[in-house]
This record gives sequence, C-alpha cells and structure tokens, in this order.
Amino acid sequence: MKISHHLDDATILAFAAGTVGEAHGVLAAAHISLCPLCRSRVKSAEQIAGAILADESEASVSDQCRAATLASLDAILQAKPAQPKPKSDLPLALSRILGDVSLRDIKWKTKAPGVAVFDVPLSKGTSTKLKMLRLGHGRTMPEHGHGGDEITLILKGSYHDRFGRFAPGDVADLDHEIEHQPIVDSDEDCICVVAFETKAKYKTLLAKLAQPFVGI
Repeated sequence: MKISHHLDDATILAFAAGTVGEAHGVLAAAHISLCPLCRSRVKSAEQIAGAILADESEASVSDQCRAATLASLDAILQAKPAQPKPKSDLPLALSRILGDVSLRDIKWKTKAPGVAVFDVPLSKGTSTKLKMLRLGHGRTMPEHGHGGDEITLILKGSYHDRFGRFAPGDVADLDHEIEHQPIVDSDEDCICVVAFETKAKYKTLLAKLAQPFVGI
C-alpha cells in the first residue's frame, strides 16, 4: 500500500496529547496503523508528550489531561503491531468498534443514486461524528467547505480533487478554510470514512436541500 497523503502535524500532536475528538481519534489511529511514516511521527510526538508529563517541577498537569494522554499513548502502542481480525478488511481501530466484519457486511443506507452511508457508533455524548461513505464510479460530490476539522480515510477505490488523488490508506486532513470537490476516479466504488465536527458547507441550493438526507 503506497500512502501519499498523511495526517496534519496538528492532528499528530493532538492525538499524542489525547486532545483530539473521539471520531478524529479513531480515524487517526486507523491511518497510523497503516502508515509507517505517521507511526514515526507519532513516536516523536509521544516522546515530547512524555517529557512534558515528566517535567512536573516546571508545569503542573491536571489528572484529566494526564489520563487522556496516557490513554492516547496506549492506543498508539496497540495500533503499531496490530493487524485486522481474520475476517475483517478494516483497520483495527474500526474493527474494534464494528466487530469482525468486512466491507461486504456493512449495512449501507442508500441516500441518493451512487451514494450510500453508514453511521459508525461512538460514545454517547461525543461531539464528533464518524460516517462511512460509499460513492459510485464517476460520482462527483458537490463543491463544499467545512464547518470545522474533518478527516477522511480512504478504504477502497479512489477519488481526486484539487489536492491530488486519494487512494486506500490516504487521508484528507482538512480544516474550515478548505473547499474542494471530490470526484471518484476508480473503476470500483470509493469507500471512505469521514470524521467531522459539523456538517459540510455546500455551495449549491440542491446540495443544501439534499444534505439532511445524506447527513454529511
């Protein structure tokens, strides 16, 4: 698997510090388990976080912050050697939530021609959302921006936008300033997982009207 698009530096640091939201943390862990480069980057961030925690003589660290950081680092350590379960073709971070299932087992909900969605369950009360999205060959998504940080991980197929081509293992780590228009360019469906805080900001009236049905 050749990975060309990686997590943003800010996401790597937030993940190591335990301050990233739940959905974004799951997606970051999924990418990190597939990407040697980002595993190395997390290792460096882990060392920095460890030094900060150890240096209590100069700065106090709350119990809550310490617990979140240690939990995040534990997840990183588990993600490094872990492999998907025998039946699952999902990254470990997703198979832990969905169980021993493959992409063929996902119970998709068709929202529009060539567009299907599956809601990945997260902890009650979390402010972030995690959705799997299946887009048909040649499908063009409406041009849109984002209401906050959004991470998309490609599991199968590919799409391209103004930032390049995104294939399995790649992530699009975007913020509220980014606007783009993904176009599926693989012969097969493009299946990806999207972590977001607030729904996308579509530009056309038709896309805005369809948004409540798609949920992204």
